[in-house]
Amino acid sequence: MNDLRNVLERCGIAASELSGGTLGVRSAVDGTELARLREAPMTSMPEVVARAAAAFRRWREVPAPARGELVRLWGEELRKAKADIGHVVSIEVGKIAQEGLGEVQEGIDICEFALGLSRQLHGRTIVSERPGHRIMEQYHPLGPVAVITAFNFPSAVFAWNAAIALVCGDPVVFKPSEKAPLSGLATFKALERAIARFGDRAPEGLAQIVIGRKEHAQALVDSSDIALVSATGSTRMGREVGPRVAARFGRRILELGGNNAMIVTPAADLDMALRAILFSAVGTAGQRCTSLRRLIVHRTVKDALVAKLLPAYESLRIGHPLEQGTLVGPLIDEAACDTLRHAVAEVEQQGGRILTGGERVLADRFPNAFYVRPAIADMPAQTELVRRETFGPLLYVLGYDDLDQAIAMHNDVPQGLSSCIFSNDLREVERFLSAAGSDCGMANVNIGPSGAEIGGAFGGEKETGGDRESGSDAWKQYMRRSTNTINFSTELPLAQGIEFG
Repeated sequence: MNDLRNVLERCGIAASELSGGTLGVRSAVDGTELARLREAPMTSMPEVVARAAAAFRRWREVPAPARGELVRLWGEELRKAKADIGHVVSIEVGKIAQEGLGEVQEGIDICEFALGLSRQLHGRTIVSERPGHRIMEQYHPLGPVAVITAFNFPSAVFAWNAAIALVCGDPVVFKPSEKAPLSGLATFKALERAIARFGDRAPEGLAQIVIGRKEHAQALVDSSDIALVSATGSTRMGREVGPRVAARFGRRILELGGNNAMIVTPAADLDMALRAILFSAVGTAGQRCTSLRRLIVHRTVKDALVAKLLPAYESLRIGHPLEQGTLVGPLIDEAACDTLRHAVAEVEQQGGRILTGGERVLADRFPNAFYVRPAIADMPAQTELVRRETFGPLLYVLGYDDLDQAIAMHNDVPQGLSSCIFSNDLREVERFLSAAGSDCGMANVNIGPSGAEIGGAFGGEKETGGDRESGSDAWKQYMRRSTNTINFSTELPLAQGIEFG
């Protein structure tokens, strides 16, 4: 515990910030209480929003390349604090050391991406049908952005959103998950240090953090002065947030559930598929939105793949996420363990069979934490259980006879985040990537569904939300578009050839 206090202090979190509050923070590793954080008074929320609105009026006037300089400084601060923030992520949410470090690296990478983006917020020039006229499109800063994150990526998702929002000219208000506020706070403190280095060009209120619960998030969601709400979490959460933002004609980025599948064809490299399955299905104890949940395998290779998979699963080292050799850490809490246990019980009720795993382990060593053995279930069909996202290390194996059947099965779930196919057959690959193939926001070939890079837009379709964040042109959601028509002639022709008067 003292070691963690030292780490938190290096991250900029004073000991006085860790006690005296009402929000208890527990480690997923062993259930130890790490802090009791003070929640923002609900009466202060209007002031938080007002500060962000005032900051917007100044920040939008700062040239975008200068805004990029702030994000560059943030990337430097994240790089210096990478080991410490990664350690906090591991202790708080139970990610193994490499995954904790990888999450902070995503923040560093998005800062580098946003720095380059700050000189590329391009509009376009459009040919006018009228002589002596020109049409152009510009992108302008949008307004304050609220970033509401989930426990499973408590550092990276804030960085994805905040780095892009800041270079686009938007202040940020960060509401971290109440299950993982320390990781978010450590990441935010790095941004505060960058702002201090940036100097008085950064207005007061440019970046704020709100420690609290659902009510604090709702205050941001409902405020007409919050131009964009970026919320990551469950589909249930999205069903609440989406209509509330829409009711006030605000913008939203929803990153919700994933029920991600891998199709393995007879033309696949099974050893390569095996490695991808292991990382995708058991990494972060199956608590990624991009975790592999459904394995759809051609019947001619299904037995061979399962025969490789079972000993690999049984050899997985489960334990303290910071111990050397650990590959699977704990679930976030008891509720997550209960959800997995209920799903495992439903497998046999729906005609399936648990091939391995599903039981709680290490309860003697960690009585107040929840470690489980990753499970594989052989299912006769894609039942309602399989179509429902279970947020944990439970992999359903299903057989198929032809590729069109596999694709239909793949798409027959409410979620549409990430997907992949393992095949060395060009026709199969192109079919999967075509309009008649995967209906997900991300479709991969010969890699698993998780481990997305920041350069591509991240997000999915259907109940995943339909929105995008991170790379590519996702930045456009953080800006407003203005179409401008300029008449440089001495005439006043009307569009569509209209004669008036």
